[in-house]
Amino acid sequence: MALPFDPTPGLRDPRALAILAKTIYRELRGSGYAEKDVMALAGELLGMVATEVKGRREPRGD
Repeated sequence: MALPFDPTPGLRDPRALAILAKTIYRELRGSGYAEKDVMALAGELLGMVATEVKGRREPRGD
C-alpha cells in the first residue's frame, strides 16, 4: 500500500492523514479484520505515540 504523503516535510496535503486513515481502515476491513481489531490497532498506535512523546518530555538521568 502506498502512503499518500509527499516525502518533503511541510508540503503535505492537509487531507493526507484523513486519506491515509480511510485507506488503512478500508484495507483492514476488506482483509477480514473486525471493528474490534481496528480499534485495537488504533490503541496500539496511540500507545506508541504517547510513549515517544513522554520519552521526549522526561529528562534523562544519565
